[in-house]
Amino acid sequence: MTSDNKPPTFDTSVAHVARVYDYWLGGKDNFAADRAAGEQSIKAFPNIVLSARANRAFLARAVRFLAGEAGIRQFLDIGTGIPTANNTHEVAQSVAPESHVVYVDNDPVVLSHARALLASDPAGTTAYLEADLRDPQKILASAAQQLDLGRPVALMLMAILQHLSNEDDPFGIVATLLGALPPGSYLALSHPAKDIDAAAMAKMADSLNQMMAEKVTFRDRPAVARFFDGLELVQPGMVQASKWRPVSELEAASPAALWAGVARKK
Repeated sequence: MTSDNKPPTFDTSVAHVARVYDYWLGGKDNFAADRAAGEQSIKAFPNIVLSARANRAFLARAVRFLAGEAGIRQFLDIGTGIPTANNTHEVAQSVAPESHVVYVDNDPVVLSHARALLASDPAGTTAYLEADLRDPQKILASAAQQLDLGRPVALMLMAILQHLSNEDDPFGIVATLLGALPPGSYLALSHPAKDIDAAAMAKMADSLNQMMAEKVTFRDRPAVARFFDGLELVQPGMVQASKWRPVSELEAASPAALWAGVARKK
């Protein structure tokens, strides 16, 4: 799915967010440093595992809405992480087999798994781009080779923006990405919350920032809401991730220290 077919190289001695997340979800594609960082985070915030699962559940519900009710057939998923159950293309193509999905990540471990596992429905397409969210122009130029950016696209930013510091200008980066998409496109976003279980989240952030190369900046509700400025939020608006259109009371009750929402570009 990329022009570079060389085996990926990576430093297993340093924890990486995609592999730590894989550990939280019960996966096996992680190393000792990732497990150590994951365990330290669990000690700081015991509900992180449930939060990670709630985020994946929100992703699936959002994609079902986008491919179904909203009629979206193109998805740009940035910061996808290591493939697990209910990936964006699997959910989208289960609703609309002709859906086209482009994944973007900057971790070579993710790249190796994407090459092996992200098989598209024959009616649609699935592609992978190795790029960093801090370079939105590169992402857009590469995505344009796979997607028709003249037609609506769902921009998926699931628990990734916390890895952009305020100095990285995360709001400008999201605005740049959305600015290249036509009206009728959507933004689906989740972001770790600074103001849900605040003390434990602050402790977890400190733990992750000590052990991972990628630093985290958790944000409060007003700050996360800024990413949706100028867009039309779909019901129920921006809410705790587990509260966004849950399919059961059990799902709605799941601890989730993330703000989440889906919004349409007018």
